[in-house]
Amino acid sequence: MSLRERLALAEEPRNGSITLPAQSHAAYQELKRTMHQLILDRIDLERLKRLTPEQFKHELALLVQRIIEDERIVLNQNERHHLVLDIQHEMLGFGPLEPLLADASVSDILVNTCHKVYVERAGRLELTDITFNDNAHLMKIIEKIVSRVGRRVDESSPMVDARLPDGSRVNAIIPPLAVDGPILSIRRFASNPLTMTNLIENKSLTPPMQQVLQALGHAKINILVSGGTGSGKTTLLNVLSGFIPPSERIVTIEDAAELQMRQPHVVRLETRPPNIEGKGEVNQRALVRNALRMRPDRIILGEVRGPEALDMLQAMNTGHEGSLATIHSNTARDALARLENMVGMAGVNLTPRATRQQISSAVTVVMQVTRLTDGTRKLVSLQEVTGMEGDVIAMQEIFRFEQTGVDVNGKVQGHFFATGVRPRFADRLRLFGAPVPDSVFDPDRVFE
Repeated sequence: MSLRERLALAEEPRNGSITLPAQSHAAYQELKRTMHQLILDRIDLERLKRLTPEQFKHELALLVQRIIEDERIVLNQNERHHLVLDIQHEMLGFGPLEPLLADASVSDILVNTCHKVYVERAGRLELTDITFNDNAHLMKIIEKIVSRVGRRVDESSPMVDARLPDGSRVNAIIPPLAVDGPILSIRRFASNPLTMTNLIENKSLTPPMQQVLQALGHAKINILVSGGTGSGKTTLLNVLSGFIPPSERIVTIEDAAELQMRQPHVVRLETRPPNIEGKGEVNQRALVRNALRMRPDRIILGEVRGPEALDMLQAMNTGHEGSLATIHSNTARDALARLENMVGMAGVNLTPRATRQQISSAVTVVMQVTRLTDGTRKLVSLQEVTGMEGDVIAMQEIFRFEQTGVDVNGKVQGHFFATGVRPRFADRLRLFGAPVPDSVFDPDRVFE
């Protein structure tokens, strides 16, 4: 069947040429799909391998124009341009997702089967008009994404974590686990990571908090960043890592590499899932143990989620000061409780008191970040671990964000303030040449 015959929704004027109705989305999708197949039939794949991406884009544009003229398809210049771009996206990129990936205002892309694609902008979800041809088309895009980082997704392994070339995190889950069809979630990361200045401008924290965070990085204090999904833990971790001196050797350990370190001496490690036979898995605990043999000055763990918690605590207690990690939790106190549970997963016979002593001596600062109801992210609590009081880990809050209400537009109202407690780590900051003035901890200074 020819291209002309396949376009059943197209109108045929008297001169015999095909005119594609601008309002017919189905006709356009059929045109794009058929054009893609014609190009695959005509293109010389061996010659393609020798071309640069720019040369290939040029050749592809010429070929699309030639097919349009040969088939006498009537399209205006704007429609031709969009068709060429869409074909390029299909062959070189990630198909319909490319315009969203190019949009810097999009922070999350959520594909609920082939027919619904949501995005998050400024903390708000909205439905887009982007769709895939069918679930098979969506599966091809998912397979293209995961194959580039050596992962796979099929019925025997229907869940996968991967990343895009820009570091954005990808999760996919497919049938039979996803009942209605493939589900794809992409957590975007900006090509230019947020800086401390950006966080202050967005009122995610305050200048006094910045002074303390910068000093904590210089003084090699172990920090645990706690928060829920999408609360900004990784963003804050990236900012904190920027305060590490460039002379230090850093080893990062993640499930899917997404940290954007700016230091010159960084070693990035990533876990590996089991192969189709269930063998070859390398988990975070194995990587943490290996990292200890790599002469790191600091170890940064993308997320603590299992028995690697014990190895991380031991690393923090045995000379790798200034290490950083994130953990999913609703409060700073809950973060330490979760950490205790994860140590128990390591299969060692430690008493609860011994486990808490390990935690209290390893972790000095716990930062709680939260995504508020209006979509903004804030560092709502900064607490210091001061040791043990009986069988309980003692903590004291240094900074806090207190919500006072919500305005008529749904914007959260509140203020940051210091609790007035002078932290014990202030003396360590002074010894490491990064002192902060006592005025930083003045409870009378309030920031909206």
